[in-house]
Amino acid sequence: MTDHKGKLSPLLKQATGVTAAKGEGAYIIDPEGRRYLDFTSGIGVTSTGHCHPKVVEAAQKQVATMVHAQATTVMNPRLPELAEKLGELTPDPLNAFFFSNAGTEAVEGAIRLVRQATERPNIIVFHGGFHGRTMGSLSLTTSSVGLRAGVSPMMSGVVVAPFPHAFHYGWSEEEATDFCLRELDRIFVTYSAPKETAAMFIEPVQGEGGYVPANTQFMQGLRERCDQHGIMLVFDEVQAGFGRSGKFWAHDHFGVTPDAILIAKGLASGFPISALAASEETMAKGWPGSQGGTYGGNAVSAAAAIATIDVIREEGLVDNAERMGQRLRSNLESLKKDYPDMADIRGMGLMLGVEMRRGDSPDGERAGNILKECEKRGLLMLRCGPYQEIVRWLPPLIVNQAQIDEATRIFEEALKATA
Repeated sequence: MTDHKGKLSPLLKQATGVTAAKGEGAYIIDPEGRRYLDFTSGIGVTSTGHCHPKVVEAAQKQVATMVHAQATTVMNPRLPELAEKLGELTPDPLNAFFFSNAGTEAVEGAIRLVRQATERPNIIVFHGGFHGRTMGSLSLTTSSVGLRAGVSPMMSGVVVAPFPHAFHYGWSEEEATDFCLRELDRIFVTYSAPKETAAMFIEPVQGEGGYVPANTQFMQGLRERCDQHGIMLVFDEVQAGFGRSGKFWAHDHFGVTPDAILIAKGLASGFPISALAASEETMAKGWPGSQGGTYGGNAVSAAAAIATIDVIREEGLVDNAERMGQRLRSNLESLKKDYPDMADIRGMGLMLGVEMRRGDSPDGERAGNILKECEKRGLLMLRCGPYQEIVRWLPPLIVNQAQIDEATRIFEEALKATA
């Protein structure tokens, strides 16, 4: 007989065995009161830590005033206020914003915009990129075959180009970059003519694909080709943006300005909101009715986003991400001398990955066991990469030196326990 008691879907898998009864700064506290250093940040979402008092106050005040003001029906005053604050942070001429609920929706909005604005069908993405789970954004995603398995066919018009992942290729960064730019030029003459290519979508630092940064030569090469052919350059800053890389935008490391930016995760300290940023001129080329959604730009989420921006500025969290990222990388590099299975350490700021290998093979099993041992000792982390071989370090931007040092001490204990 069927059990009619409601349950969560069995397809919903937890990376840890922890139940979070409370969040407090850089910590999660379980129902028994045990504290865990949270170096997952809700996959990079709780940028100001759990329940930052200023963010909580802003959300509570908004809840008591207006919870939901549907953005295409009435104007929610928090939205223009948030747009104004974001406009102070985005590069010129990106001054217009479409707000939705999640990163994947921002990507879907960008797909519609680039195709309508250019009147071209094709989009170029880069191998290892993650752009979301809804069908359009999933069609742009190549970080793991498991995400796409069983739901084909994908959206047409998507072309995958190589990303300069030097460690994967076994080349120097210059060799990998030259190869990838040559292959991109080859795509223009074999697969997608420039006059049929609407946009390139790229993560300045790949997230789910393994915490792989791009580089200045490659990003400037993309900008040059986009300018030459009238192609839009879209930067997916969903995970790497909002201070996580040690600069406010990850693309700031490369001296390149995009035609659009995708924003989510750290934008509102845990409240669901995302944004597509482009110039007002570009936005105006989209078709009427192509941007909308019932919950997009929710008033409470917008209020939390405004408070988050204020906290990041007032507390110097971008600078803190750079300093603490340097401390973390230094700690990990010291460990690597004694643990050669830490085959590669990469990333930027407080977005670092450690690739575990056994000989020449990616070692996802070891990475998984390390995370279990870390959890036993009070540290929560996640994996990523195509083989789940990357231990990723994703603490909140408020993290301090003592917490960085404690986390790396626990990580070393886990390395020993799994050797």
